[in-house]
Amino acid sequence: MRRARPGAPPRGTAERALTSVGAGADFDDGSRDSGQDSPSADDAASREVNADRQPRTGRQRQNTEESRLWYITLSVSGTETPLTEVRRGLEQLAHDHPFLLTSRYAADHAEIRYWEEARDLHDAAAVALRLWGEHRSTARLPPWEIVGLEVIDRDTYHQRVAEGYGPPPAAPVGVHPY
Repeated sequence: MRRARPGAPPRGTAERALTSVGAGADFDDGSRDSGQDSPSADDAASREVNADRQPRTGRQRQNTEESRLWYITLSVSGTETPLTEVRRGLEQLAHDHPFLLTSRYAADHAEIRYWEEARDLHDAAAVALRLWGEHRSTARLPPWEIVGLEVIDRDTYHQRVAEGYGPPPAAPVGVHPY
């Protein structure tokens, strides 16, 4: 699935687009305990790999690995910009990309939190690192740079919340000042 506005791509992104990996018919919610995948009825290769319940090699795992959910926190910073412009840009980004959960902002920095679906951490981080730059012109975002990125899996996110040190519990969905 391509996450972009209809029409011509933003300048400088003709060859790149934000993408997410489709979940597929055998996607589960990550509640497996064993780490061994059960084969789907349509996937003979998967059945063959799992028939003897041996651990998969790296190449086998890469070819049949399912998508997972990753919680992304992207921090950006730069020169002071009027708060109304920052808010408008973040709201436009959230409108264009409804997967964004929450954004917090100040005159010289902002933080964006959202869920991303990807095969692995590398894919999720790559998409997150392109988000700000690729949408700077379409959402008229400030010319800030990325100064921080955190990518954690779903289990880690839920563990942090359960232990009381996850994302701020009072942070509602949307765009809000610090």
